[in-house]
Parts: sequence; C-alpha cells; structure tokens
Amino acid sequence: MVINVNADPARQRSLHPLHAALLAGTVPLFLGVLLSDIAYAASYEVQWKNFSSWLIVGGLVYGGFALLCALIEMLRPDQRGRRAVLYFTLLLAAWVLGMINAFVHAKDAWATMPEGLVLSAIVVALAIAAMGIGLSAVHAGD
Repeated sequence: MVINVNADPARQRSLHPLHAALLAGTVPLFLGVLLSDIAYAASYEVQWKNFSSWLIVGGLVYGGFALLCALIEMLRPDQRGRRAVLYFTLLLAAWVLGMINAFVHAKDAWATMPEGLVLSAIVVALAIAAMGIGLSAVHAGD
C-alpha cells in the first residue's frame, strides 16, 4: 500500500531552504539592532549606535532577499492564499520600517534616541511574526 503524503489539500509545501535561511538570518540581525540600541541607551557609548547601523544593513539585505523569495512564492498558483499574503505583508512592513530605522540611525549620536529604539522593537516584532508564519511547516488551507 502506497501512502501519498501530498494528497492532503490542506498541506502545502514548506519554504525553499534558501528562502528559509534568508528569513531565519533576518531576525537575529534585527534583534542585534534592538540589543545594541538598548546598550547605547544605557551607556551613551557611540560605538553601540555604529553597531546598530551595520546590523540594520545586514538585516535589510537578508530581509530584502527573503522578501523577494516571499513575493515569488506568493505569486505561484499553488501558494496563493491569505497566509501567503499575510506573511509577505509582515515581511514587507518589517523591511520598510527597517529602512526608516536605517535613516533614523544615520543621524548624529543621541539624536537617534528614543525613535531608533522604538523602531527597532517594532521591526523585531514584525520580523519574528513573519518568521513564525513563514517557517511553519504545515500551512492550513485557506
């Protein structure tokens, strides 16, 4: 007896491994930005702001490629649905706010606070939510 595991219509394919790696790399980089901002707020050491700026760039690069993969996955006929749109929207919101955060962190020293810290927290929350949806192995049917 042969059992076809793909016969269940409520079960969809998981992410491509490259897409999953890009998505999983985005969250720690943005989390590092938040932690660097917290350290900067506590110590007033300008180097923490510089760390944040570099980590934002890394998060935007990883997030941008993950966003491109999400767009391609969302446009595939077998992957359309509310979950794919929600995943893409969360990732897009994280990327756009991350870009705004990069502009905020381009200001001089303390001028980035508290706006940069708040944006970093929002970006991390959005990235974690997108990762939770994107990396779930079994997608419910829409």
